[in-house]
Amino acid sequence: MTPLLELRSISCGYENTVIAGQLNMQLQAGEIACLLGPSGCGKTTVLRAVAGFNSLLSGTIVQNGKEISSVGFTLPPEQRGIGVVFQDYALFPHLNVFDNIAFGLHRRSAAEKKLSVAEMLKLVELPDISNRYPHELSGGQQQRVALARALAPKPKLLLMDEPFSNLDTDLRKQLALEVRSILKDQGIAAIMVTHDQQEAFAISDKLGILARGTLQQWGTPTELYYQPVNPLVAGFVGKGELFDAECLSETAVVTELGTIEFAEPFGGVTGKQLSLFIRPADIRPSTEKGNVMATIEQKEFLGSSVVYQLMLPSGRRIESEIFEPLMFEVGSQVSLHVSAHRPIAFSG
Repeated sequence: MTPLLELRSISCGYENTVIAGQLNMQLQAGEIACLLGPSGCGKTTVLRAVAGFNSLLSGTIVQNGKEISSVGFTLPPEQRGIGVVFQDYALFPHLNVFDNIAFGLHRRSAAEKKLSVAEMLKLVELPDISNRYPHELSGGQQQRVALARALAPKPKLLLMDEPFSNLDTDLRKQLALEVRSILKDQGIAAIMVTHDQQEAFAISDKLGILARGTLQQWGTPTELYYQPVNPLVAGFVGKGELFDAECLSETAVVTELGTIEFAEPFGGVTGKQLSLFIRPADIRPSTEKGNVMATIEQKEFLGSSVVYQLMLPSGRRIESEIFEPLMFEVGSQVSLHVSAHRPIAFSG
């Protein structure tokens, strides 16, 4: 199947300065992808190159089998059939909602524009605000109008640059799920740029970690969470700590947290040195006898979970998160048990 979009070893930046280089990825029709990474890593630069706003320093961008960007050639944005939702929404303040949404429908008749705008407003659940102006709308409503405007021309691909960053946490999560539902219902593929891991997990079918100027890993959110290719990816998609480990067998390792037995063989070779990535939710404090003792230095009650800051005998501080009403007081001595889920291990 021909990908809807393909980046072939692209490098992009400004004035011959590479910000993100040698990126390879494919997006199929109807797939929703996220580029996740720290501020300044080049996520927006890549998005602008896909939109046609920035030229390439190397490589090729192909859309439906047709080259749309290469060195020395950039198909104009208006000829790509790609919708864009900007971080600041970019609504025209002097136009009402109807005219904002209809702005990109130049070649439609008045009747077609009216029908299309009504359809889009119904889609984003704002059917009665066509006469309002942007300053009369809440942040969430402005975001929905920006989405409606981008979807009105019926693009096959939508690009979103930090679309929910100006909203509060609860509204961000709600809108992310709503946007995913709308895109899936309309069969529209999308690439969203974000630095929020939870947001990326909520909306994406495919996820790319962009850091240190390159695409570290591209795959499903599940693959990146459970099978990260390096510690950088592991740490970016979820909290965790690296521990030096030595294989005792195909199913066991010894670490600073004691001996950890895994349910299934993971390919360990006796005596081999590894770095084991362990998440806070896998470390459980207990009053029962365990491999190693720790001191609780701090606790934080989060409602659905409790986070403990623990001091190991070596002086190392680590974090544990438990999802049950099991409370220990600061200063308590506890034993630590590590859950024997699938290991995340890297060669030492």
